[in-house]
Amino acid sequence: VQLQASGGGAVQAGGSLRLACAASGRSFAALGMAWFRQAPGKEREFVARTDWLGTRLYYSDSVKGRFTISIGNPKNILHLQMNSPKPEDTAVYYCNSPEGSYAWGQGTQVTVSS
Repeated sequence: VQLQASGGGAVQAGGSLRLACAASGRSFAALGMAWFRQAPGKEREFVARTDWLGTRLYYSDSVKGRFTISIGNPKNILHLQMNSPKPEDTAVYYCNSPEGSYAWGQGTQVTVSS
């Protein structure tokens, strides 16, 4: 499975950004999918996860109420809607299974300015 995240860029605090992740090689079925992020000098951390149906959603406390994870159409596309981002959301964002079962892709850089 190859994972390709896209949609990152520079955004001002309070704006919005929509990330996408495409999986090639198989669909997200069964395992569900998740977003992670890694800020400079920090370890990779969990952001949000969804089951295959998009009905069981979980978020880290730091993004709850601001970010929304969803599965697109076709179902090998994963989205992360980032509303009201904060400078502390600046990081490289990655997608993977919730357990990090697949090889990590390059991620997409998100930079939030105040």
